[in-house]
Amino acid sequence: MTYPESPAARSQWIIGQRGQKNTLDPSRPYAWLLEKERDEDGSLVDWLTIFLTNKECPWRCLMCDLWQNTLDETVPDGAIAGQIDFALGQAERECGGLAKLRNVKLYNAGSFFDVKAIPKAEDAAIAKRLANFNRVIVECHPALVGDRCLQFRDRLSGQLEVALGLETVHPEALQKLNKRVTLDQFRAAAELVTQNGMALRAFVLLQPPFIPPEEAVEWANRSVDFSQDCGAKVTSLIPTRTGNGAMDRLATAGQFKEPTLDQLEDAMDYGVGQARGRVFADLWDLGRFSSCETCFPQRKSRLGKQNDTQQVPIRITCPSCR
Repeated sequence: MTYPESPAARSQWIIGQRGQKNTLDPSRPYAWLLEKERDEDGSLVDWLTIFLTNKECPWRCLMCDLWQNTLDETVPDGAIAGQIDFALGQAERECGGLAKLRNVKLYNAGSFFDVKAIPKAEDAAIAKRLANFNRVIVECHPALVGDRCLQFRDRLSGQLEVALGLETVHPEALQKLNKRVTLDQFRAAAELVTQNGMALRAFVLLQPPFIPPEEAVEWANRSVDFSQDCGAKVTSLIPTRTGNGAMDRLATAGQFKEPTLDQLEDAMDYGVGQARGRVFADLWDLGRFSSCETCFPQRKSRLGKQNDTQQVPIRITCPSCR
């Protein structure tokens, strides 16, 4: 199988590998959850994460599976504020009130500052609903970090944190991921964020396509270092997965292999061990990266503890898989 060379051809090929999108209601977020995350002062704080329903991102990244929970059209006026109202109501019922919730993530399977995903006219209503939150995180493609980001920051009573997908600093792999961003562009977006009173969070992929598996941890480590050089206070390590159509096609052709739990542990031990910023491992569906049922529960627990403490616990020695 030959992967296309031009961005336009790659986008067409990626779309051609897809299945059907999930059926979504534009008046409801497609998911929400309560979670805890280690804060900069070392405490574990409560977060409300809302996965907003909106129009699909205009970029067609090779590894992305978020398109499955997107719409083909921009949401109606007031829909995003309504989705936030719904999630806040659900969280209030579960928690018996919102008093302890002072941090919120607005994740949206795309870019928050994409006007076709989150209409700019909703910014004031969104900010009003978040008036009691100390910190608000949104995620965005580096190309869309600009004036609207600064204006939204000014509407909030709490601090704005912007999450940017760095993915990898491997030059060939980054270009082939079809994200259409360079390291210089990422650095410029990060600079705009950090020099204007906002916090920066970065996403780094472990073992994306076009990086040899034996080099995957090294490139993940370099990517974490780069994100922190750009001012990221938090870097999330995400093991690259199949499941979006395009990645499955590459895997079938022998051009992609999912990382192992060992590799994730190696990358986390490095990132946390540097103590330059918080590094979190994405633990969603973690079992797919382990082949040993004996040690997996302990190893998952270790990574969870690593996320919470930002310490490097002793590695688990398994008598079954060594």
